[in-house]
Amino acid sequence: MAQLIGRGGRHRRRTQSEINMVPFIDVMLVLLIIFMVSAPLLPTGVVDLPTMGKAQKAPEKVVELVVQDEGRVKLRVNSQDAGIVMLADLARKVKEVQNSAEGGAAAVPVIISARKDVRYEAVVQIMDTLQRAGVARVGLSVRTTGGGA
Repeated sequence: MAQLIGRGGRHRRRTQSEINMVPFIDVMLVLLIIFMVSAPLLPTGVVDLPTMGKAQKAPEKVVELVVQDEGRVKLRVNSQDAGIVMLADLARKVKEVQNSAEGGAAAVPVIISARKDVRYEAVVQIMDTLQRAGVARVGLSVRTTGGGA
């Protein structure tokens, strides 16, 4: 067996730099047994999922605003095109359509939809214009499939 000889002829031993894994494995096995025994004793939680309510009935008139660009909006009433409206005249036109309905202005919802390439600021500006004019029931259209409007 080779021995290290240092200065002066003394013998030196190398220090062992390995980690003793046996105590670590013992601790892990004890923790595993504790968790396996205590897991079935923990109470299980019940999750209350929200339910969807039933709509009373579909509104007879729906106003849809399709944002073309920052200044122009296509007005659609009951899926029929009613023309292009400039942003300055938008609130007045929507109020006219809402007031001509049987149930009054509160019964006619306004849905805003836009193509993918329209800036979000244009949609927010339209929502702000309608809110300042006192238009109620304004919502955003969400399409999960298909192209733009």
